[in-house]
Order: sequence, then C-alpha cells, then structure tokens
Amino acid sequence: MRAWRGLRRAAASAFSSGHGVALGGKGIPGGRLRRRAWETSLSPLERVRRLLPSEEAVAPQAPREEGEEEEAAAAPPQVLTFRAGELVLAEMRRKHNRTLKLLCRLAEGSVLASPGGHLPHRDIIGQLPGQVLRTSAGARLLLRRPSLEDYVLLMPRGPTIAYPKDISAILMMLDIHPGDTVLETGSGSGAMSLFLSRAVGPKGCVISYEIRDDHHHLAKKNYRHWRAAWEIGHMEEWPDNVDFILKDISTAAADMKSVTLDAIVLDMVNPQSALPVVHPSLKQSGVCAVYLANITQVIDLLDKIRTCKLPFLCEKIIEVTHRNWLVLPAKIKNCVSRQMVETQENSEEPPQKEYKEIQIQDQVVFKESEYNESLSNDAETHCSVPYVARPSYWQDAHSAFLTKLRKFRPLLS
Repeated sequence: MRAWRGLRRAAASAFSSGHGVALGGKGIPGGRLRRRAWETSLSPLERVRRLLPSEEAVAPQAPREEGEEEEAAAAPPQVLTFRAGELVLAEMRRKHNRTLKLLCRLAEGSVLASPGGHLPHRDIIGQLPGQVLRTSAGARLLLRRPSLEDYVLLMPRGPTIAYPKDISAILMMLDIHPGDTVLETGSGSGAMSLFLSRAVGPKGCVISYEIRDDHHHLAKKNYRHWRAAWEIGHMEEWPDNVDFILKDISTAAADMKSVTLDAIVLDMVNPQSALPVVHPSLKQSGVCAVYLANITQVIDLLDKIRTCKLPFLCEKIIEVTHRNWLVLPAKIKNCVSRQMVETQENSEEPPQKEYKEIQIQDQVVFKESEYNESLSNDAETHCSVPYVARPSYWQDAHSAFLTKLRKFRPLLS
C-alpha cells in the first residue's frame, strides 16, 4: 500500500510541475517544486542507503601512540607454550584406576623417564598444556602445568609436609587478606610458606622460623624453584614476600617486639613453648592456628594455656577428612539394559574389545571415538549407559589435628 501511495504522489508531482504550479497554489520560478519529505518517492535501494551512516559521520580511528602499540605487543597470550626452565607435570594412566604423576623441569637435551618409556624434553618444549604425547614405548602422557597443590605433594621434602587439605582449613581459620603479616614457626619443606605467600600477596609478608639447618635450606630451595618456574610459565613474578629465618622461635623475643602480626601458624612439636614469646606481637582478636599430629599434644597445649593464663581462647579443634568416591560407567554388552559391574575384588578379566578405557584417578573415562563405534546409532538413541558410584578403596588417612586459638583481652580485676 505504501508503494502504491508513493507512485500516486510522484505522478501528482510530475503533473503539477508541468503547469508550473506548486501543490500549495504558489508559483515557483522555473517550474521547480519544493517537495516535502513525505511527498518524495524513494526506491528500496535509496531507503537502505539513507539508513546507513554517511562516510562523513564515520569518524576515522585515531592512530595509536607508540606507547600503546608497545603495550599491545607486550601483552602475553592467554595460554603460553612450554618453555625451557619451567615445571611440567606428566600424568600416565595405570592399573586399578590410578594415575602416575611425574614432575620435572624442562631443559634442552634432557629426557623424561617413565615406566612407559622415555620422552625427550625437546618434544615437550613448544607444546601447549593439556596435550597428550606418546613415549618411546607408545605410552600416552598428559602434559600440563602443575598447580600449587601438585607441587607441594611432589617437591623434594625432608620432614612431613602439611597436606593441602589441612592447609586450606588453616587458611580459612586465619582469615588472612592481601597485605597481612603472618608468622610461621617450622618452615619444614616450605609447603605452608608457599600457600601463605599466595594468600598475603605482594604487599604482605610471611616470617618463617626454622630451627634445623637442613630444613631451612630445603624450604628456601623449594620456594625459589617454584617462583622461577612460575615466572617462566605465567610471564609474571610470584611475590617474593617470605623471610626465612634460621633461629629458634623461643629465643626470638627481642625480634618479635618490633613486629605486629595479623595471624600465627605454629607447626612444631612443642608449640606451647612459643606462645609466651609470640602472643604479645599478635593483634587483638588475632588467630593462632596450631598444627599437631597427636591429640595428646593438643591436651598439653591447652593445659599450658590454662596454667600460664595466656590470653587465648580455644574456638575449635578439628580433623580434616576427605572421602574419595569412584564413579564409572558399567560395562554393557550388545546394548542390553542389564549391567555387568566388575570391580577389582570380583573380576580379573581383561577389558572387553568393544571399547577401550582411559583410566584416570578413581574414575574410568571412555575414549570418545572408540566408545561411539562400539554402539550403533539405534543404541545411542534408545539405550542409556548406567553408572556405578561407590566409595573408593583408596582413602586419605589421618594427618593432623588443627587447633584454632583466638587472642582476647582479659578483664582487669
């Protein structure tokens, strides 16, 4: 209808222009008309052209300055390839739903040795994390960058480390923030120092005391190696905020006078000997977390606080336990709805040829291409794969008791 009205208006305008009279009755020299916008007939192309912005309206982009171009060129990509000098974690699937993890530092000319064969480091350098490479014997290795949890579990250790499940609970107890100052007694192998370093950030500080010389140097070495590998793999520096001190904390009363502490972590055999020294430097309402292996040590600690009337209130004593579960697809033959569950206890038969399994820790994952070939299109449409879920046979044992102490201000009598 609009197109028809436009044609009628165009015809009327042409007729009026032939008599030299405008539609409003006023003559215009030369026979030209002053048309209104709604009286003009536009073709579809003309209408589209008018909807588009004109070339003058489009402002040209301002040229980048030299500093902006350098910043754009210096911006690192989201995922960096493996480079020489950084840490790499190789995972190899083993029997009984277990995974073998190998941690190594990449170097030109070195070789990664595993029970499934050798893999030269030159084949890893330049690859992206998350890729699967084959060894000389044909075994498959999944390569990725280690997390901090992986590193503290696989790094060289002297004394028993504080396990990540306990460290996470301690960090929740302390409630520390970036910029805080935290005291640690008992550097050990450096596991707790690394997690505290990340928690307080570049503006914070961690003071770590150790009485044994070999533990002191091992903790410094592990911390230095992690920082160097992090800088290579992430193009940024890990905060250098841990001060390792080789000294007995019970004799460091003079050093504590000039320090204000936001939190304290005691990981030592007799923490009650350190409480009288460190509690004056802890801020009011600050938290002191104590890591003890036996419950009798907890009793001795609380008895020392009671007899010496130290300004600490015991808020909680916990033991962190994790329960691992096994969830895996049941074996199906000929796409029958029945399921045949074979566990490690009641079956020693080799896996069927209908599919091939990729075993990861406490789970079984079917390889996508081979698993799809074992089922027909009708089977994929009408049959669902049942799953088996049960607690895993491999469970984490007891590690420590965590005691949370909070400093309070006693009432004046």
